[in-house]
Amino acid sequence: MSGNIHFGDSVTQHGDHNIGIIKHQGPADPQAALRELVGAVQALRGQVPAEDREVLDESLEAIGGGTDTPPPVLRRALRNISGVASLVTAGAPVVESVRRILDSINS
Repeated sequence: MSGNIHFGDSVTQHGDHNIGIIKHQGPADPQAALRELVGAVQALRGQVPAEDREVLDESLEAIGGGTDTPPPVLRRALRNISGVASLVTAGAPVVESVRRILDSINS
């Protein structure tokens, strides 16, 4: 929780036999997920130091359009973006976008 903004799931469970949460949210289209990530990273840029902006910019450049990016390069860039985003409260949407993209790659 950050101020009046809540990031993440809100779950209420009743009974004894709860197994987990099934998530079917976020863009199914990888290109839509990348566009969402780029928008979130651009919003984050103004809230991080210059060194971290450089990491974000280099990572976005490495990702490019995402269609021809080799998987190891994509994963490394996404980890770098997530690392920078995790250092600031406003980075939660970026971390979530990275998680969705990585989930779609790994599935």
